[in-house]
Amino acid sequence: MVHKKLVVAAAILDNLQNPTVMLAARRSRPLEIAGRWEFPGGKVDPGEQPLEALHRELKEELGVTVQVGDEIVGPDNGAWIITEKHVLRLWYAQLTSGTPQPLIEHDVLEWAQPHTFDRYDWLDGDVRIIKHVAEDLRSRQHRATS
Repeated sequence: MVHKKLVVAAAILDNLQNPTVMLAARRSRPLEIAGRWEFPGGKVDPGEQPLEALHRELKEELGVTVQVGDEIVGPDNGAWIITEKHVLRLWYAQLTSGTPQPLIEHDVLEWAQPHTFDRYDWLDGDVRIIKHVAEDLRSRQHRATS
């Protein structure tokens, strides 16, 4: 069995309690995935805790700090297998400081509504996750308005 590298990411929302939009990030590199969209985040370094890595990656990649909300638990032992070599843990988050900027891995950031998520060319490993997140956010919005 191949040991998969842990990747952490955030579904950054405008508001954890009553979300209306989520931040989508378009990759600028490497070339084989440039132009495709993902959740911002990155690899966990040796000896680093997943949430430490998440905060570090969001500061490096976007120049922001966040409040972390609920983990979006995946079907693969609580995580999401995203490639042959990588497994993802994902959390909802809300900005606490900074304005997101595409500093390192991205060239475009957009605030997207759940009903528009399918207009983006998501990384293959994120497709089933984005469907899950869109459904969850739509149900949260429905509960908030009913």
